[in-house]
Amino acid sequence: MRYLGAMRAGALAIVAIGLLSSTAYAESLRSALESAYQNNPTIMSALLGVRASAENIALAKSGKLPTIAASGSLSGSFTAPQAADLYTATSASAGVSYSQTLFDNFKTEADIEAARAGTEVSKYALRNTEQNILLAVVQAYYNVIRDTQLVQLRADNMKFFDAQVSSADDRLRLGEGTKIDVSQAKTRQVAAVALYRAAVASLQTSQASYERYVGHKPKNLSSDFNFGKSLPASIDSAIASAEERHPALLSARAAIRAAQAGADAASASFGPTLRLLGSLDATTGWTDRTGTGVTASDVSGSAQLQLSIPIYSGGALSASLRKANITQIQTEVDALDARDQIKEAVISAWSTLQNASSQIESAEAAVGSAQLVVDGTIQERDVGQKTTLDVLNAQAELTTARESLISSRATKMIAAFSLLSASGKLSPEVLGLNVPVHSADGYIAKIEDVWLELRAIDE
Repeated sequence: MRYLGAMRAGALAIVAIGLLSSTAYAESLRSALESAYQNNPTIMSALLGVRASAENIALAKSGKLPTIAASGSLSGSFTAPQAADLYTATSASAGVSYSQTLFDNFKTEADIEAARAGTEVSKYALRNTEQNILLAVVQAYYNVIRDTQLVQLRADNMKFFDAQVSSADDRLRLGEGTKIDVSQAKTRQVAAVALYRAAVASLQTSQASYERYVGHKPKNLSSDFNFGKSLPASIDSAIASAEERHPALLSARAAIRAAQAGADAASASFGPTLRLLGSLDATTGWTDRTGTGVTASDVSGSAQLQLSIPIYSGGALSASLRKANITQIQTEVDALDARDQIKEAVISAWSTLQNASSQIESAEAAVGSAQLVVDGTIQERDVGQKTTLDVLNAQAELTTARESLISSRATKMIAAFSLLSASGKLSPEVLGLNVPVHSADGYIAKIEDVWLELRAIDE
């Protein structure tokens, strides 16, 4: 048992050092959320995804914009026949070509609309990613608080059982107790050590999750947070808010518009295409024979209107149209599924929040009652009216009540933020975070510039 006590003392020392180091600086939940929002790589990746998606707009717009290319060449040759003078020839040419689609049965317009809707999908996906990361930060934050409190509670519980083992040993030596009392106390002591170690392991896991999302280790966290008027007042208002502003649902609706535009583009492929082609070429040639040089130059140009009408494409056009129509139907079904999932999430978060509040009230009453039972049972045991087992059972009930209270408080806060997330309101603006909101709108505006290829992007 001395070895066991030494191990417990070492473990307590390690945890104590960790707790002391984490209390050097205090970090509020708001500060943790701000740090995660600014530095989390998942959010940064989603923002870059919006920019990459915006490039599809420029690609689609190029379908009806001019394509201008320049070309040039320089060539030389010589002839050295027998019994004749050496003959050399050199020529240089330069040209400019022009190509532009004048009419494509409005396929390009449909492609542009699909690209813009696809960019909206990415923008809402960014907002949804932000919500998920902020909620993950909240979960990690309150898990650290919960597990830290559980570690302290179970450390106190170990001390209590250590005292009960010592008391049982003393009572046995005085002839007031039995070996059964000592054995029962030691059994609970070993179990308390195992529970303590489990709490330490859980705390380490929660701290790792916190560091992953926030970017640094937790430091003296506080459970307080002022929601103001951001929480929905009723489940109906929460559902209404979700249907109006949840980014996953808005993304699904934008995907429907993109699919509709894709179907329009596929249908337009059956129509005619009119293109304007033009070229301008200049050629200069030099010839030389026995010191006599001749230079000749000419300029030529052409312009052409080219009309093409698809007649048969091996079934590719029909397959593309059928695929686009099926994709449109699929996006509509996906939107219905997203709506149902979000509604379920709202109801689940609301119910969990209400239940956690009730659990807290119940646990607070249970802790007060169980503490009185423990104190009274110890006094009765000391006068011979209760046994050591009665004391151990009373302490176990008190510990269970305290752990329930700790867990219920963490669950309530997480459920409140989950309700905000399900309602589509877990955003930097609603939470009042002091951070610049991530946006690719400026980049998208530059992408919309038709002459962008002639300039560099400075964002």
